[in-house]
Amino acid sequence: MKVIFTEDVRGQGKKGDLKEVSDGYARNYLFPRKLATAATADNINALKIKEKAEAARAAKEKAQAQENAKKLEGVQVIIRAKAGSAGKLFGAVTSAEIAAALKEQFDIDIEKNKIVQSDPIKAYGAYTVKAKLGYEVNGTINLLVVEA
Repeated sequence: MKVIFTEDVRGQGKKGDLKEVSDGYARNYLFPRKLATAATADNINALKIKEKAEAARAAKEKAQAQENAKKLEGVQVIIRAKAGSAGKLFGAVTSAEIAAALKEQFDIDIEKNKIVQSDPIKAYGAYTVKAKLGYEVNGTINLLVVEA
């Protein structure tokens, strides 16, 4: 019996795969647990339509990531922070603060978990921070930490 997997099944197939399995395995294990559906003509057509929609969504997200990377090239984000007498910041500049400053100053929306800091920023100065924007697209954020 041909089935379309709706979930990943270890040793059998991944979500969206079309595969031939035994009738008993499909009826007694896969179908009751909603791990697969029968490979009827309607289900196969629905799978193809869904794959096309996912490919279009992925292309749109990649274009958005590339657009964000281009926007990041020409900007310098200014973050104001307080520090002690030695010039050392109280705490560190976080990814959330960088993401909020980007949104506020330049209307560039990047999630905080996509901003990668190699070392914590704990002093005034200029820094470059990497941003993994998805789909193998990376950007560089130019950051200037100044006194509040």
